[in-house]
Amino acid sequence: MYRRYIKRPLDLAVSFTALLCLSPLLAGITLWLHFANKGAGAFFFQERPGRGGRIFRVVKFKTMTDARDSNGNLLPDAQRLTKVGKFVRSTSLDELPQLVNVLKGDMSLVGPRPLLPRYLPLYSPEQARRHEVRPGITGWAQCHGRNAISWAERFRLDVWYVDHLTLATDLKVVWITLCKVIRRADISSGTAVTMEPFDGKN
Repeated sequence: MYRRYIKRPLDLAVSFTALLCLSPLLAGITLWLHFANKGAGAFFFQERPGRGGRIFRVVKFKTMTDARDSNGNLLPDAQRLTKVGKFVRSTSLDELPQLVNVLKGDMSLVGPRPLLPRYLPLYSPEQARRHEVRPGITGWAQCHGRNAISWAERFRLDVWYVDHLTLATDLKVVWITLCKVIRRADISSGTAVTMEPFDGKN
């Protein structure tokens, strides 16, 4: 019953209220990043697969500049991440604009994180089950390692969530996420500023 009749109305109510209450904070961060990113803008838009693999545009605060090398190629993430961007990312404030995606119905507050479209053909049938539900701003995998765990473990946790989606599970995810945000835990993987790309093996 929760999955079919309660989760979506709850997402709508919470995301609308949160956007209303956090609007001054969102405006301040937007202005802050506008100057810190040196003309690269304050928002980052990217296509991601949602429920059923349907593609949508996710929005986040942009934490990097568009600095390029002499050949016109983007510099590595670590070199483009600004001090302001590092703070915004470590506090997970960069995720807040996704409340708009929740309001639109592209995402849920809780669910498997939306990844890149190019990963779709690399999933095993079991891993692809993560798309049986709407992707979330936070999820079960984020509560158990976030970017610090392997892809295989992340997908295993995502599928576990699909099979155990209840109000109690979602409330637990929200609580653990808040605790991790306060501690700024598991922001990066062990070897990179962001998670290493998925190649269908790791």
